[in-house]
Amino acid sequence: MTCTRGTAAMNITVLGIGMMGLPMAQRLREAGFAVTAWNRTVEKAMRLAAHGARVAHTAAQAVREADVVITMLENGDAVQAVLFGQGVAQVLKPGTLVIDMSSIKPAQARDHARRLAEHGCAHLDAPVSGGTVGAQAGTLAIMVGGEAADFARAQPVFAPLGRATHVGPHGAGQLAKLANQMIVGITIGAVSEALLLAARGGADMARVREAIRGGFAESRILEVHGQRMVERDFAKRAAMSVQLKDLRNALDTADALDFQAPITKLFAQLYADGVDHGLSEYDHSALFVELARRNGMK
Repeated sequence: MTCTRGTAAMNITVLGIGMMGLPMAQRLREAGFAVTAWNRTVEKAMRLAAHGARVAHTAAQAVREADVVITMLENGDAVQAVLFGQGVAQVLKPGTLVIDMSSIKPAQARDHARRLAEHGCAHLDAPVSGGTVGAQAGTLAIMVGGEAADFARAQPVFAPLGRATHVGPHGAGQLAKLANQMIVGITIGAVSEALLLAARGGADMARVREAIRGGFAESRILEVHGQRMVERDFAKRAAMSVQLKDLRNALDTADALDFQAPITKLFAQLYADGVDHGLSEYDHSALFVELARRNGMK
């Protein structure tokens, strides 16, 4: 990627250098942006120093000169604590654009946008899908809520990270992410249960997966997670605990909208059972393990 004059002049701060924040910040550096990194555990942020990023020891210090601040944190409470509990909002320059790429509740995103506006700053909720593979490759699906003008302003920032789509006002990006996570979580369950049933009946699970690919059952979940199930490879890329958090956020949002979501409710309980049985930090495809356990299968 080459650096444009506009890119070189834009200072970006990334708050949260975890499994997703790290490769995203690396791609922004490769695109020519000046990047400042902060993480609660400073050692994680220090990994970016070799890529030419500046590392700050406090979140407030990290954002003082930022034109754009990206948050990639665990949940809405963490985002709120960093933005409003650690002095970030108070030291932002007027006109700073805060892009929250964490997965949080839509109501929290709307509240953060309102509170940042009181400080003269703009806000986009822009959660992502694609996992660490998409973050490393710059192929994330980015779902964006907020003002159209702010979305246009953020385009150079989104470009190295993936494909961004403006889906509506503040909070709409988080609604899109909840829809994504409902589909992902439920489909993982469907693929797991189907492959386990085939195996219980005596079929070769790997060949069943191969046989149904390309038909109406084809999906990215069958392709990627189905292969992980065949190989029993449940190393964490997207954690069971995070999938459960997202499904619970979807249910809370459904309740607030007086919307019935019985399928999501069922799967939230299945993921909760998996977490209770020690699968919290395994990949979310490890729902397969919980369903296998229920059936006395390995």
